[in-house]
Amino acid sequence: MTADTLRKLYLEFFKSKGHAIISGASLIPENDPTVLFTTAGMHPLVPYLMGEKHPAGTRLVNVQKCVRTGDIDAVGDASHLTFFEMLGNWSLGDYFKKEAIEWSYEFLTEKLGFSPDKIYVTVFEGEDDIPADEESVEVWKSLGIPESRIFRLPKEDNWWGPAGQTGPCGPDTEMFIEMDKPKCGADCRPGCHCGKYVEIWNDVFMQYNKREDGSYELLKQHNVDTGMGLERTICMMNGLETVYDTELFVPIVEKIKELSAGRPSDEDAAVRSERIIADHIRTAVFILGDPRAEVRPGNLGANYVLRRLIRSSVRHAKALEIKEGYSVKLAEIIIEEYKAAYPELEEKRDFILSELSQEEERFAKTLASGQREFDKTVGALLKHGQNIISGRLAFKLYDTYGFPLEFTEDLAAEVGLEVDREGYNAAFKKHQELSKKGEGVFKGGLADHSDKTTALHSATHLLHKALKNVLGDHINQRGSNITADRLRFDFSHPAKMTPEEIQQVEDTVNKVIEADLPVTVDVMTMEEAQEAGAIALFSGKYDEKLKVYTIGDFSKEACGGPHVERTGGMGRFRILKEESSSAGVRRIRAVLES
Repeated sequence: MTADTLRKLYLEFFKSKGHAIISGASLIPENDPTVLFTTAGMHPLVPYLMGEKHPAGTRLVNVQKCVRTGDIDAVGDASHLTFFEMLGNWSLGDYFKKEAIEWSYEFLTEKLGFSPDKIYVTVFEGEDDIPADEESVEVWKSLGIPESRIFRLPKEDNWWGPAGQTGPCGPDTEMFIEMDKPKCGADCRPGCHCGKYVEIWNDVFMQYNKREDGSYELLKQHNVDTGMGLERTICMMNGLETVYDTELFVPIVEKIKELSAGRPSDEDAAVRSERIIADHIRTAVFILGDPRAEVRPGNLGANYVLRRLIRSSVRHAKALEIKEGYSVKLAEIIIEEYKAAYPELEEKRDFILSELSQEEERFAKTLASGQREFDKTVGALLKHGQNIISGRLAFKLYDTYGFPLEFTEDLAAEVGLEVDREGYNAAFKKHQELSKKGEGVFKGGLADHSDKTTALHSATHLLHKALKNVLGDHINQRGSNITADRLRFDFSHPAKMTPEEIQQVEDTVNKVIEADLPVTVDVMTMEEAQEAGAIALFSGKYDEKLKVYTIGDFSKEACGGPHVERTGGMGRFRILKEESSSAGVRRIRAVLES
């Protein structure tokens, strides 16, 4: 089974069950400061899971591009990926556990052809005053799954969400396929990492909302969110051992082998390097090719993650003696492979290739600087009769110059030195803790529907339109981020705004607020929204329905919401800072003062 076949089969199956097919969202979450990337199919749908009305109805299905970097150091094994496609279907206060489980079982057995005897499931056993999910157990039994193949597990195994720090979450039931291999021991069960049982699907029953204080409250509406990883599923459907053996990776890995001039004697290390290069460049291509946000390699947030992915691939390319310029050659293959499903990659081809090439060049210079720093340090140590490179210095070589610890250890061994690995690990751990605080992980987010964030959300629409009025129609949103205290808005513009322009934008927004204009919402197709002159970066099907918010006679913009009912009472709008975000993109930080 091919990826194209599985995408189509999944969408059509749930369409036959009354689901509307919707487009996937941007890889960069809109107005959610709690995460850097869209990590799951449910992430863009959080407002609707919280009660907002979705224009396509209460039953939805789509394929969502996702990026998860929490397991980035595990990439290179048989299954971990930083970018993946998530097949998902949702019930927004419509059907619940019975239908979700029955349809999952039907799709697995009748559409994908898995034997019912090979299906094992896990359910939530209850924890933290939240009862066990016996309802799911009964549904599975009614389908013929015996008690012996139903496992009750704790929260760490059978609970999903929220996508950020707060928001919708709940118990889940996970489906596993038993593989033809022996158990690793008497305690081997679904969820074990030995490979005997491979997870194929997850049905999440969103009954709860997690508050900022860590407590849970029942949601007003019960939702279903399911997730099936496309890469892992086609791997299993084709009887392959790893996701890197699928059609999605084979052309990339073959090109890497072709470009490689040498190969480490350690075959496992060579294979791992090939997989890391393939995964990281594929992810970089999709981040760079995102149609609704412009992310370039940089030093903060999503930009930093992109830079880290590219530079990590460069280090592994060097281990395989691959010459500079490889990333562009691999990107060409990836774009060709995916452009039918994701035409935005073809549309942004030049941008993708240019950014990859430039980052490769920048890193080559950084590595040369790092080598000089290493040589200088080693000279000083040897001069003073010392034989250990401190963990602090080893981490500096990693953090500043991109030297992985193993690289530093190899160089040190060549001159008879050792590296304080324990000290390095301590420095690395401290860095991770600081990064989590610094990479835009704030309170609030899409799940925060407070009056403050709702007003700031509406203020971004006013700001967007005001920027177009003052600076010109070339202005387009390149991203936004809202906390309970401020908004951050990125937009395309080639030059720094003058103080006069900033004041003019402020005054324009405040006049609209003072005018107390009504805010109305209409549901229309993408084509109708375009004809109505709505602001939006349109991507998706023309007949797909979306919400268009109109603010008096001032602004009309496609958006998921929520928004204020009138502009009066939002507060006084003030721009705190206007600065460069990246080449050709400016950033405004602003507040609403009472």
